[in-house]
Amino acid sequence: MRVFVVAGEASGDKLGAALMEGLRKHAGEVQFDGVGGERMQAAGLKSLFPMDEISIMGITEILSQYRKLKARIRETADAVLAAKPDVLVTIDLPEFGLRVAKLVKEQSNIRTVHYVAPTVWAWRPGRAKKMARFIDHVLALLPFEPPYMEAEGMRCDFVGHPVVTDPVATGEEIAQFRSAFDVGDAPVALVLPGSRRSEVSRLLPIFREAIERLHAQRPGLRFVLPVAPNAAHLVTGNVQEWPVPVTILNPTDFDPDRAAILKRSVFAAADIALAASGTVSLELAAANTPMVIAYDMNWLSRQIIGRMLRVDTVTLVNLVSDTRVVPEFIGANCRPAPIADALMHVLDAPDEQTRAMSLTMERLGRGGVAPGERAAIAVLDGLNETRGQKA
Repeated sequence: MRVFVVAGEASGDKLGAALMEGLRKHAGEVQFDGVGGERMQAAGLKSLFPMDEISIMGITEILSQYRKLKARIRETADAVLAAKPDVLVTIDLPEFGLRVAKLVKEQSNIRTVHYVAPTVWAWRPGRAKKMARFIDHVLALLPFEPPYMEAEGMRCDFVGHPVVTDPVATGEEIAQFRSAFDVGDAPVALVLPGSRRSEVSRLLPIFREAIERLHAQRPGLRFVLPVAPNAAHLVTGNVQEWPVPVTILNPTDFDPDRAAILKRSVFAAADIALAASGTVSLELAAANTPMVIAYDMNWLSRQIIGRMLRVDTVTLVNLVSDTRVVPEFIGANCRPAPIADALMHVLDAPDEQTRAMSLTMERLGRGGVAPGERAAIAVLDGLNETRGQKA
């Protein structure tokens, strides 16, 4: 069996590696081609080119890199057509993966699977209809997504979210973190301004003022910022100038295992988190850490996305639990004063969030078959279904 897998970001690399392991478990001998990061390469993939070349976020950022992206899209599609795999799996990053799938489908009958359903429930609902022209099968991370895809004629399986399989810090690991960083029994506030340099640059000034306001009201709080490796220099240089002391945790200062333990320990130890919008809200929910979500973007992206948004919340904990207990401040509402007020309120009354986070983990598949294996089973079942139809 031959599978071509394309991922463009760290989260997709993680999904791809788990899918590859699941396919090997259920299909035996599998040859993998494609684009991926360290995890997928460790699982046996030789990447066509460095994955980070296609990791771009935001409308203006994509426009500025359009020529390079277009060349990589064509190169990837050509590689798929040359490899003639049984199935092409594109993972998240629809700006890249779906364009590759479209080119491949125009010139072949290779089965196409897209892993991580685009957020058609949030904005741009027409994407599902467009996808159906060249995507045969969608693997969804969220339980409410399949009907949106199925309505346009695509097969869609909810396979669970990988956050439910992430290790949870032990009491001993949390105690070691508190001791190593001299936190003691003090309450901990996490500061999570994102992983992309563009969003970090935009959010840090807002987060700084919100943290100053919170510190003035709660001087006993210890602030900890686990930095993303690619934004480490930017964050360190900026945060060192803050008037509020912040402990920066840079994963590159530790070996990978120690860095992973440290991250989950600080997530579990925290009493509150101020986080950029994104899947980090699910990581916090898995650690049972209450949160406030904030995000802003450049003016053009804000105008376009704001007009297209179809939901009243973009926070996944709110959506999956069908509650609105996580405060969020998006776009023009991303201002320090109300963010600080919300942080203080959640610190004083976290119980509603605690219940919503537990329900979210349950609905995302915690305790069941691992999402990567479920995704592999769904891919193989779809292939068998197609072969049966042809026979």
